[in-house]
Amino acid sequence: MGELSDRGAATADRLVKLVAELKPAETVARGKACVYVTGSFGRGEASKYSDLDLFIVGKSRSDGQKGSLLRPLDEICLKAQLIGVTRRLGIPEFTDDGRYLIQYSVTDFIGTLGTPEDDVTNTFTARLLLLLESRPLIEPTVYQEIIEEVIAAYWRDYEDHSNDFMPAFLANDILRLWRTFCVNYEARTARVPDEKKAKGKLKNYKLKHSRLLTCYSAILYLLATFRQKQTVTPADALQMIRLSPTERLDWLCGQRELSDAHQDIRKLIDQYERFLRTTNHDERMLVVQFMDKNLSRDYLSQAYEFGDTLFDVLASIGAGSRFHRLLVV
Repeated sequence: MGELSDRGAATADRLVKLVAELKPAETVARGKACVYVTGSFGRGEASKYSDLDLFIVGKSRSDGQKGSLLRPLDEICLKAQLIGVTRRLGIPEFTDDGRYLIQYSVTDFIGTLGTPEDDVTNTFTARLLLLLESRPLIEPTVYQEIIEEVIAAYWRDYEDHSNDFMPAFLANDILRLWRTFCVNYEARTARVPDEKKAKGKLKNYKLKHSRLLTCYSAILYLLATFRQKQTVTPADALQMIRLSPTERLDWLCGQRELSDAHQDIRKLIDQYERFLRTTNHDERMLVVQFMDKNLSRDYLSQAYEFGDTLFDVLASIGAGSRFHRLLVV
């Protein structure tokens, strides 16, 4: 078995255990909210060193008021159970003492679309990761309902353009997410001393593999679908969401119409497996490796190679179509 399949099987086993441990939390959230995981767990490639990135999203209130069906006290109980379960299973603590472990509502996700508040409230990242690399942990039915509502918001002009619909709204948000990752890296990465500089190089290496693939595997899927059908339906988007980033690459390899890109797509998968093997260590060991100038130079060269291959696949699948042009200009 390869690194991807090994990690996929191990991640699936860990998620089964996690879901079983969270059964009491399911009672608190039932019919009101879902919890989904993103990051390496959401992508199906977690290692034993991976932490858990979670989001809580509640269904909108039926009385038209802001907020979620999940009441504040129930939210506190839900968070307490999430924290307790991760500790019992030996999963690393939530980032910054749970700073990002907050609840959103569907109204938050849809109401902030295209507004300045989307970035400020972090709904932008939470919504995009829901669509690009998530798996449900609690209340999968609510999770699916929320995804369908979000897709409906992105496809709001579909009825008038069903024969030639380009998902420009979603595609632009995906590209914006990638640019945001890049800008955040530049703004938050320390350049001195050497250890912090090495941590920055490690973040860059991960950014240019996992984050890049999360965003552009979705772009490639949408672009390929448009090439085949000259439109992209809400059902097409839902199918894309069900697949992890690497599963989208596998899907692309299964499309005969894209045979001209298959060799580069397989190369992309091989390069990504190399990345997973390289990062299958705790952060301290990785930082030591990136403090070695020769090693870090090789690793960052690999990151650029991965980006070059992805660019070749994008150009091949886009084939100069209208949707491809929209993505570039």
